[in-house]
Amino acid sequence: MRRRSTFLAVLCVGFAGTMAQPAGAANVKITPLGSHDGEFCRNDRALLFEDPDGTRILYDAGRTVRGPDDPRLGKIDAVLLSHVHEDHLGDGHPQAANAGTCGIPDLSVRTTPNSNTVNIVVAKKARFLLGGEMASFFARKVQTVGGDPKQIQLLRFGGMAKVGGVGVASVTAAHSNGLSPVFLEKELADALRANGLTAFVGSEGGYVVQFTNGLVAYLSGDTGVTAEQDLVVRRYYKANLAVINIGGTFTIGPAEAAYVITDLVKPNAVIPSHANEAATKDGKLISGTRTHTFRNAVKIPVHVPLSGKTMEFDGSGKCVSGC
Repeated sequence: MRRRSTFLAVLCVGFAGTMAQPAGAANVKITPLGSHDGEFCRNDRALLFEDPDGTRILYDAGRTVRGPDDPRLGKIDAVLLSHVHEDHLGDGHPQAANAGTCGIPDLSVRTTPNSNTVNIVVAKKARFLLGGEMASFFARKVQTVGGDPKQIQLLRFGGMAKVGGVGVASVTAAHSNGLSPVFLEKELADALRANGLTAFVGSEGGYVVQFTNGLVAYLSGDTGVTAEQDLVVRRYYKANLAVINIGGTFTIGPAEAAYVITDLVKPNAVIPSHANEAATKDGKLISGTRTHTFRNAVKIPVHVPLSGKTMEFDGSGKCVSGC
């Protein structure tokens, strides 16, 4: 009887120990898809999110995803686009991995007038979540390339869409959203160029993504400092991870981004993006860069998005692998 009790006790302890171990399947995987393997480079914006339920979402494919045949993509369930500027929509992409330099990546494959993003949406048969008047424009663009206009889903501010078990909400950003004539038909494109104009396609935006493990990620897009980062992103959605654009000039810079993170959103961890620089060399952060300045200005963990290196986050926003 004593031997049986001892066996059961050991079994229970072993079972409890197994249950206490972190389960990789319960983590959200985030993979940066930049221009140069293991680096954070000038054109890098694209991130691939994978929920524990298998849902895969691509954010701001831009100029670094090497088209729909990029082997890093795999299955894509939905694509998010913050706004239509060329560096986010994608007017071109590299011919191959690591082409050009980190500071001046190759853009020899031109993707206009379709765009890199539209080509990916159509080839992957993915849903395309968009705000403003972008939905009607891209419905036609997707159809022209051979896709189904029903792939487009309008998602305006305050709305919530479900992709698998993942919730995606649209939140405000303060930037601009003029579509370059390079993405338009010739007659309209020529008229806009002649008048120094772009085509307005509704409001730019950001996203809050609610994953099934409890992780809530704020994707800022290009933005300035806004009250909604406190009132909506923090207080209502309770984001515990932020992806914040830090490039300066056209968006908030490192000092402003640090204020947004420290005083407004207050997440448990942050991933800098859109730094518009060669921020790393051999995977190490370069001193004096905007990314380095931002990292030193915040007190929470800063996870530099090295291309191809998958990070895993638990439901609280803590990076548990790959950081």
